[in-house]
Amino acid sequence: MTNAKPTKATEGLPEGLPEAEQALGALLDKMRGTVAMDAKFIGIYSGGAWLAERLATLVPGEHPVGFIDVSFYRDDYGQKGLRAKVKTTTLPFEVERSRIVLIDDVLYTGRSVRAAINEIFDYGRPEKIELAVLVDRGGRELPIEATYVGARVTVARELSVVLSRAADRFELSVEPVAIEPRA
Repeated sequence: MTNAKPTKATEGLPEGLPEAEQALGALLDKMRGTVAMDAKFIGIYSGGAWLAERLATLVPGEHPVGFIDVSFYRDDYGQKGLRAKVKTTTLPFEVERSRIVLIDDVLYTGRSVRAAINEIFDYGRPEKIELAVLVDRGGRELPIEATYVGARVTVARELSVVLSRAADRFELSVEPVAIEPRA
């Protein structure tokens, strides 16, 4: 254990929560040279969409970017209802036989990723889907694993890891979440 002094970038973050730009750099390092030069990037709204836009400019190759909102595909839609800010899914390329990199900010239970894959298949059958996430916080409820991960962290179930944008930088924070009792 070190007694490293917090830097301005990490000040105020819970212990173990990475600085977002460092996690992005680690994710980029893992994707460079391994992602197909013609892979299409699909970002899950909202944090995954921001990441997809940024990664498309940084990962070598030509990577058209699409965006997906999984609100109607979530298996808990009937329990939680519709979010206030539903976005339009936009895939400005052919999905059929394409190599897809699905991008999200935080991987937790796996339910958003499952919903995104279901929606992608409504547009066609891709050759391959890989998953890239900025942060994997564990706690999976479905057998879903990311191909590319920027950082792995452990966060209490009562907290949510949140990605935000400030100017041209990403920032990570944690917020308390209301946990609904399980039936």
